[in-house]
Amino acid sequence: MKILEKWTITAVKEYLKTHEEPDAGLLNAWAEDSRTGVQKELQRYAKRQKQKQEKYEDFCRRLSFEQDYWSRGFQAVAGVDEVGRGPLAGPVTTAAVVLPKDISLVEVNDSKMLSAKKREELEAKIKEAAVAWSVVHIEADEIDRLNIYQATKKAMRMAVANLEPAPDALLVDAMTLPLHIEQQSLVQGDSRSVSIAAASILAKVERDRYMQYYHTLYPDYDFASNKGYGTQNHLDGLKRLGGCAIHRYSFQPVAGYRLS
Repeated sequence: MKILEKWTITAVKEYLKTHEEPDAGLLNAWAEDSRTGVQKELQRYAKRQKQKQEKYEDFCRRLSFEQDYWSRGFQAVAGVDEVGRGPLAGPVTTAAVVLPKDISLVEVNDSKMLSAKKREELEAKIKEAAVAWSVVHIEADEIDRLNIYQATKKAMRMAVANLEPAPDALLVDAMTLPLHIEQQSLVQGDSRSVSIAAASILAKVERDRYMQYYHTLYPDYDFASNKGYGTQNHLDGLKRLGGCAIHRYSFQPVAGYRLS
């Protein structure tokens, strides 16, 4: 077939990688091509298309909570999530995000499932696409004063209050907020709701950035690598120096050390 004459296997591979909607005539012609390499490229293309479709269908499932609110007339549905409840140092960070109804960021998912590079890439896209977003930190001294649960709840309330326009419905990760706003608490919400996942990404990237800064102030605890969690390097620093200004002294084992 003349249509195949100019198409090397390398050219077929490149074409299928770079075209979202390949020409149907080419696909039909290559389907009849006797070259093993062409058939393998078609199989790889079909596999990629299947994965892409599955990812899109998963995205639609994770948008179902938002879709339910939108179908009932709610306009500004905010996803709310936190990061940093478990570390021995640093803030607890919460984010609230209102996404538009035509959101198409299929890759937005639970921040724990994404690489640091992908989170940073999606952070910019989420902020650009969002109707509104907000990130709030509550520092270690206030965590010690309130306890981590109440500090997290306070940070979430503040993140919601900072949104403009104000949300008329909330999807919250595993918590109910004392607010007079229609809301739904979702256990493991960051893997079940696109809006909560978007909030988890903003909170995670911002808190990691914060801990990188704190590393420059307190390098002996290796905050740049552990983000305040109790790794061996972090615990070794505690043993050598005691705690620093961003440690949570209501947490074990930090409670056993003095502020250096």
